[in-house]
Amino acid sequence: MNDLVVRNARIHTVDPALPRAQALAVRDGRITWVGADADAPAAAETLDAGGRLVLPGFVDAHNHVRLGSDEACVQLAGARSLEEIGRRIARWRRANPQARWIECEAFEYSAVPGGRMPRAADLDPLTEGLPAFVFSYDVHTMWLNTAAMRALGIDRDHTDLPFGVAQTDGSGEPTGFVTEFAVRGLSHAGQRALADLGVPWAGQDRAYPRLLASLDMATALGVTTIVEPQNSLDDLALFRRARAEGRLRSRVIAALFHPRGTDEADLADFAAAAAEHDDEWFRVGPLKLYIDDVVEPHTAALLEPYCGHSHRGETFYPPEEFAGLLAKLDAAGFQAFVHATGDRGIRTVLDAVEHAFRVNGRRDARHQVVHVECLDPADVPRFTSLGVVACMQPRHCSPDIAGPGHDWASAVGPERWGKAWPMRSLHEAGAVLAFSSDWNVAEMDPMIGIYTAVTRQGLAGGPAWMPQECVDLETAVRAYTLGSAYANFCDHDRGSLTAGKLADLVILSEDLFEIPAARIPEVRAETVIVDGRTVHRRG
Repeated sequence: MNDLVVRNARIHTVDPALPRAQALAVRDGRITWVGADADAPAAAETLDAGGRLVLPGFVDAHNHVRLGSDEACVQLAGARSLEEIGRRIARWRRANPQARWIECEAFEYSAVPGGRMPRAADLDPLTEGLPAFVFSYDVHTMWLNTAAMRALGIDRDHTDLPFGVAQTDGSGEPTGFVTEFAVRGLSHAGQRALADLGVPWAGQDRAYPRLLASLDMATALGVTTIVEPQNSLDDLALFRRARAEGRLRSRVIAALFHPRGTDEADLADFAAAAAEHDDEWFRVGPLKLYIDDVVEPHTAALLEPYCGHSHRGETFYPPEEFAGLLAKLDAAGFQAFVHATGDRGIRTVLDAVEHAFRVNGRRDARHQVVHVECLDPADVPRFTSLGVVACMQPRHCSPDIAGPGHDWASAVGPERWGKAWPMRSLHEAGAVLAFSSDWNVAEMDPMIGIYTAVTRQGLAGGPAWMPQECVDLETAVRAYTLGSAYANFCDHDRGSLTAGKLADLVILSEDLFEIPAARIPEVRAETVIVDGRTVHRRG
């Protein structure tokens, strides 16, 4: 007998063989049957869905659950001015009078007037002499005050750091703005250096609570498979601990960080970790690389110079070197997740994949370009021809984050806005879209990602930005389920509600296909089922 039957449902299966159904049955953690209510088999338990929409559990293809959002930090999301930042820091100081550091998250570049990057001189008056660092919302840059630069050993002779590159002014003095933090500071060496220098955020005692909070959030939002895109070997212990303590209620796929300088011994260790962790709950294997950085501070690699500037950013590797590296990893059987935001960075990755296949022969590698923020139209069809997955985060293209008047749009200039997050163009060209949140860069809620993908509007509504690149609702749902499952080699057992696949599903509070798109962000996960068991029930 089946363990569970879900009945009286509007099931959107994401399976073209049976697109809609009313009921499904589960036994031993897998779906055994999908069909009409009248034909539902007997089961030990029946769950009446109340006519609600049932979808496959969401597969978040790029979610930094290990970084999460740290409750010990000042939260700056939505702070639009230096004055507001100062008020939030002051409020936090009153609540934490014994703090030795001021640590802040989610700083938005546009809070600094004049479109310039922040400086220590901006932060010093707000921090009363305590060392302070502020993460940008994308966690790619750090903003430090003078006391923090002193504590971290940054001066005109020490700007090339284990955790980033300290920017300097015309006289060679550090400004307090540090780039390449995601590339260096989130590496094992970067984290160790910060911890050794006494930065509380980098301590192991802060890492596990961040992970647990993010895991719980994911489950409550209906994210039943999480792809954590950047980990060191040491970080894997956090996931093992969560699993042992019963806190891993959503499945996890963990990519290992491959910084420049990774050697053959490291690759052997990566392969060993992948062999050790390879089941339905916790899998290790893909490799995370960077080819460029981010658009807002002008560190992404563009084909033409930034608007109003003469420079066009740099790639972290010369193209020939990166092509050789990717060919080596491809030959060894690794899947690559490559961060690329600028059009030249993306083209460099596509060229490298093409080179790898020319050298090694074509295989089902499912290499990913992650972010795909500024894509030249000439490169759109190459995703399909090369079998490269576009791992994209729809919320990033929201006009209230990246659109006119914000740093992303200003950096590339109006003549390149047509290249911004071309989701529809990629889909129509036959590319696989894998949607994700990029938590904690943006909200983890899949409803917000789906809403942005189908409207290209801000959360408060208003004009759409580049609406010609909207996708329809069915495409957005597929990208957040089966597309992301395919991208991570798990479409055989998740991503659609199909007999034989894992019983991971979510019952939503309203039917996305029956309500206005403006109301999608209001929809909640009523019930979340993973492995056939209810792991979350709202209210």
